[in-house]
Amino acid sequence: MVQVTYPGVYIQEVSSGVHTITSVGTSITAFIDFFREGPTDQAVEIFGMADFQRIFGGLDDRSDASYAIAQYFLNGGSSAYVIRVASGAVAASAVLHQMPTPNEALVVRAASAGAWGNNLRVQVDHATTSPDTRFNLSITRYDGTTATAKPLATERYLNLTMDLADPRYAVKVINDSSRLVIVAPGAGVLATERPSANGTSGGAITVANLGLLNGLSGKKFKVALGALPARDAILADWAAEVPAKTVDTLVKLRGYIEQAIRSSGAGLDVPLPLQGAVVEVVGSNRLRVLTGAAGYSPMERVTLSNFGGGDTTAATLGFDAAATVNVQEYPLGSGASASAGALVIGPPGTDGGLIGGNDILGNPALFTGLYALDRVDLFNILCIPHAVALDDTATSKVYSDALAFCELKRAFLLIDVPATIDTVQEAKDWLDAHATLRHRNAALYFPRTQVPDPVNDFRLRSVAASGTMAGIFARTDNQRGVWKAPAGVEAVLNGVVQLDIRLTDAENGVLNPLAINCLRTFPVYGGVAWGARTLVGADQLASEWKYVPIRRLALMLEESLFRGTKWVVFEPNDEPLWAKVRLNVGAYMNSLFRQGAFQGATPKEAFFVKCDAETTTEDDRNKGIVNIQVGFAPLKPAEFVVISIQQIAGDL
Repeated sequence: MVQVTYPGVYIQEVSSGVHTITSVGTSITAFIDFFREGPTDQAVEIFGMADFQRIFGGLDDRSDASYAIAQYFLNGGSSAYVIRVASGAVAASAVLHQMPTPNEALVVRAASAGAWGNNLRVQVDHATTSPDTRFNLSITRYDGTTATAKPLATERYLNLTMDLADPRYAVKVINDSSRLVIVAPGAGVLATERPSANGTSGGAITVANLGLLNGLSGKKFKVALGALPARDAILADWAAEVPAKTVDTLVKLRGYIEQAIRSSGAGLDVPLPLQGAVVEVVGSNRLRVLTGAAGYSPMERVTLSNFGGGDTTAATLGFDAAATVNVQEYPLGSGASASAGALVIGPPGTDGGLIGGNDILGNPALFTGLYALDRVDLFNILCIPHAVALDDTATSKVYSDALAFCELKRAFLLIDVPATIDTVQEAKDWLDAHATLRHRNAALYFPRTQVPDPVNDFRLRSVAASGTMAGIFARTDNQRGVWKAPAGVEAVLNGVVQLDIRLTDAENGVLNPLAINCLRTFPVYGGVAWGARTLVGADQLASEWKYVPIRRLALMLEESLFRGTKWVVFEPNDEPLWAKVRLNVGAYMNSLFRQGAFQGATPKEAFFVKCDAETTTEDDRNKGIVNIQVGFAPLKPAEFVVISIQQIAGDL
């Protein structure tokens, strides 16, 4: 209320009482399983197979859910949460040192556990704005660990330092941006330390050392790579080739050393890979040799040694200290105790063992496994294809706990059948053995589907149907609405070549009354979903939640009204509030009625909203309670179509 203090006109804004309620999403699907890579025990939202490939490594023949996710997006899904569980998985790592004194400088670890991290390599150089104090670091992911592996992705970070107070502090800069690695400071690292550059680094070269080389003709040293025999590298006669020019800096010297190394072994039938070598200046007083050669292990070293006979060329160049010799690249996780120069490799990355029921369910106190979804704002459908690969006891435990969680979250669980079940009788027996899974928030589909497997030369693979059906749920919701049964000739099984078994009408007639939804193959239409019952939809149970679309519509209404009426809390509990509630909830229900979500020719026949002194008594008000009653007339799917045909007798 505006406060009036002077004669004049006052303007105030008055609330209309309108609080628009909008429907929540209905087909955001969560998948839990083992995946090749990616964050563990975290619900990561993805929007397509490109995201799944980038974050979790794509299809893996050890992962049932990876194929289910592919089917989900192929059949109409648009958004999903993926939870990776990896029992006993280890992240690949390595420790980079500062040389020649081997002080730990930087610990590098793959961003997530798994054997994929063994394909990571780190490159360090000192070509920075401050060559004596800072460093650049690159991380490259290869498609394998062999010498001929091809790079897939690279990240590069410039002008880093180990000084915690510096804005370019390596740990913060890398961890804030990298998708490939996580880094940590080495034990006892000082702000003035940094990782040594990879490649073969020489020792400090003084001006006096350079003076020994000037004017000398045909100076030699030995150069070799790995198992290749050492070859002579001959420095140029500078006095003859560069008259009156003195080589008094490393920058001037660098090109001559590079040419000498590249020319080593000239005239051989098989050219040495060192013909692609690169020599760089490191800091202000060192040289670094990189092979630049493909086909050799990153652990290989270029060895530079004295020719003999009193020749000290290699020593003069600073390559006499064995401790300064590093590897060509710093690989992660190649061995349990491998080391070379500035590199100490940690344990190799491993994918761990097969996941079990406890891995899938996780710990609610730690938000792991299934309970990582507690940190998610909204999901509607849950798929756990790997659950039926466990023993019967573990399968029941996983699905039972998942059902309890789905009920709490107003979500719907799609249950699969094991790969060993391929007859009608086996399907009936399996459901009888797991009768405790009959729940209004769950549905079962049979048989399993067969899809081409790109991982195994496109041979057909039997895949759990939950991912395909989750996609059909999403497609139907988008095209027709959540109140339309995700079944019928529109519910085509995209990407499915065939089913594990081809059901007949008679077999379908046996399974449907038991609430086992059938997947069928028909001429012209191909594979389609041909059932829409929840697991309490068996005829004998006579449940009001018999059909999937009715149950999912109710879940959407519950969640939408739960979120859309939060404004009511702490409002004065009397008729003005009740009128606003009736207005807003009624407007929302009427919008659904106009979309065709309910039965009835008029809104009065389709739904009701009650919130008044009758629903909220004086005792309720004394307790701070406001009761809102919402009812709707659901649209039941036309499950059976009966056509009566008769002859017309007589003349008309």
